[in-house]
Parts: sequence; structure tokens; C-alpha cells
Amino acid sequence: MIEKKLRGYILPNILATTGTSCYVLADTLFISLAEGANGITGLNLVLPIFAITYSIGAMIGIGSATKYALLKSLGEKEEADKYFSNSFIFALICSLFFLMLGIFVPDVVLRLMGADDVIEAVTHSYMRVILCFSPFFMLNFTFTAFVRNDNAPKTAMAATLLSGVFNIIFDYILMFPLGLGMLGAALATGFSPIVSMCICMTHYLSKKNSIRFEFVMPSIKRFISACSLGIVAFVGEISNGIITIVFNFILLNLVGNIAVAAYGVIANTALVGVAMLNGVSQGLQPVASETYGKAEKKDLHKVHIYSLIAAMIIALTLVVSVLIFAPFIIDAFNSEKSDILANYAIPGIRIYFIGFIPAAFNIITAGFYSATGRGKESSLIAISRGIVAIIVFALILPGIFGITGVWSSFFAAEMFTAILCLILMRKSF
Repeated sequence: MIEKKLRGYILPNILATTGTSCYVLADTLFISLAEGANGITGLNLVLPIFAITYSIGAMIGIGSATKYALLKSLGEKEEADKYFSNSFIFALICSLFFLMLGIFVPDVVLRLMGADDVIEAVTHSYMRVILCFSPFFMLNFTFTAFVRNDNAPKTAMAATLLSGVFNIIFDYILMFPLGLGMLGAALATGFSPIVSMCICMTHYLSKKNSIRFEFVMPSIKRFISACSLGIVAFVGEISNGIITIVFNFILLNLVGNIAVAAYGVIANTALVGVAMLNGVSQGLQPVASETYGKAEKKDLHKVHIYSLIAAMIIALTLVVSVLIFAPFIIDAFNSEKSDILANYAIPGIRIYFIGFIPAAFNIITAGFYSATGRGKESSLIAISRGIVAIIVFALILPGIFGITGVWSSFFAAEMFTAILCLILMRKSF
């Protein structure tokens, strides 16, 4: 039964998270056709903003939903319900900072990300719109995470997938037939979480819904408690932004804008892989939390092992696919047929994707610890792979191996973190 239940959560979540990443990939493809390498470079400079807003929203929303599931499994339903309204309010409060940046100083944010005059001119409208829609990006995590934890994973999946389909379709319509370019891409992306939230409302308004929104004063204590369990989700999202920022500045210093464009293709393709692994991690969470609450240790071990197997299959498939089809993947985003971009990106994506093998192990182990209330262990793993190790290796390896060292940093950081995971597992089991 535990295998069937796990499949019922993991498969919809893989589809949902992959759908989310695919609309970023669609943005990259359409922008490469409309604006060329400068457009991809600009998009890659905006990606850290996506990562920051997504990470805060995920930490609050997924952390609160995990706490809700744990309390509910322990029979504390009244306390559990308070986490939904608390999550909603704090996500809204945290998003106001980004909204203000979008209204008043989007160009300053672009400059801080490393944009020059050419890239700023291309990307200005895109940055402004993305920042202004940040409240919806952040609230969407609360809406989908609580639906998933209220025994409706298929609704959460539908919300995420259909919002992704909406984004891809309107990306094309707004960018090409209507001629809005980067502004059109930003508007399509900005409205997609609104579509997702509207679909989630079909559950909240249904008879199957057991979650109540209570108008209570926001609680810092509940916020901290939720965030301690959401730190894995936070680092899972923010790591993409941190890696992108560090790599962007290193590549700008080593080569220039064309190397950042090459990395933009690699990073956006890698987002799909990370999303699939995050889908497994998020899918195991409701099952692991419920099993942990019932103290069923044998089934809990099965949840961890089966999730690891699923993640490893995904990782190996990704690595083999990229090793074989790297030239075709890069060519799809290289609308200007730049030999320089291809020469950087083809070997780069092959080296980079090998890191998904240890990353699969790390992401699932961190997610499992978070789902079972072990915030300290999950935080150590997440912070290692997403912040500390990746920065250290990204600063050291390029000095030794040049641009190859940049592409190798992801694998080195994940291997270091995998060793940390093994040490923590030895103490836990």
C-alpha cells in the first residue's frame, strides 16, 4: 500500500514541477528567437530574481503545509488549520518588498545582477513585470502545497500544469502575433500563477476541502516553525539563483556576455532536471509526514528507499540523454547559429549534467529529513549543496581549469554534499 500511495503523490508532483520548469524553458526558447543571445543573457540575469521570490514562497508555503500535515497526523487539527492563514499572510507581506522594487527601481536591480547598457535596454520591461507579479508567484506555493497536503495531489498537479500551458501559449501569442517581445514573455509568466491559484480554488471551495482560513493575527512563532521545515524547499529554489549569480559574474569576467548566454541555455535546461527531482522530494513529503506521525518505521524506510530509486532513474535518464543529444539541445536555443556559443555550451552541458547523479541522492535525502521533522539535518544538506559548497567550488575550480572549472563546480558541490548525507544517514539509521 505504501508504494501505491507514494506513486499517487510522486507522479503528479513530477508532472507539476516539470510543467513549471518547462515554461521557463519556453521563455528561453521564444526569447532566443525574438532577441537572440542578448535576450538569453538578459533572461539569465533575471533568473536569480525568480529564484529569490520562489524560494521565499516555497519556504513559507511548503514549510507551512508540512507542519499542517504533521499536526493533522497527530490529531491537532485546530492548530494545524492556523498554518494556512499564517502562510498566506506572511507570503503576502514578504512579497511587498519585491513589488516595490518592480515599481520604482527595476533598472537598479538589473545593474546589480551585472547588466550592461545593451542588456538593460533589452530586459528592462521583463524585470519590471516579474517583480510586480512577485506576490502571485509567492502565494501560489501556499495554494498548491496545502491542496497537495489535503489529499488532492491531482488538483495541485493540474493547477501547475495548466498554468504552464497557459504561459507557453501566451508567450507565443504576446511575443510574436502581438509583437510585445520580452514584455509579452513577462506578462505571460506573470499571469500563470494566477491561473494556478484559480484552479486550486476549485478544491478550497469543494466539499472535499478540510482546510479553513482563519482571520487570526499572524504568528511569528508559527512562521519560524514552518520555515524550519521549509528550509529545504527554500534552498532548493534559492540555490538556482545563487549558482546563476556566481556563475554569471565568473563567466562575465572570464569571457563576457556570450559565455553567460551559453550558461543561460545550460541553466534553463538544468531547471527541468532539478524540477523533476524536486517533484519526487515534494511528492514523498505528505506520505512521509503521515507515516512518521503514525510511527510506522518500516514503511518510513520504504518511503525513503523508493523515492531514492525513482530519483536515481530520473537522474541517469537525464545524464544519458544530455550526453547523447547535447548538440541538438544547444542548437534549439542558438537561433543566431553562433559557433562560439555552441563551443562553450555543448561540452558545458555534458559536464554540468553529470552532477545530477549525486544531486538526486541529496535532494531526496534532504526532503525526507524535512518531511519527518528533522529540520537540522535537512538544513545542513540543503545549505551545503545550494549555498556553501557550490560557491566554494565555483570560486576555486575556474582558477585551475578555466571555464571547464565553472561547469564542473555543480558536480563537485553535489559530491561533497553526498558524503555529508552519508555521514548523517549513518547517525540516523
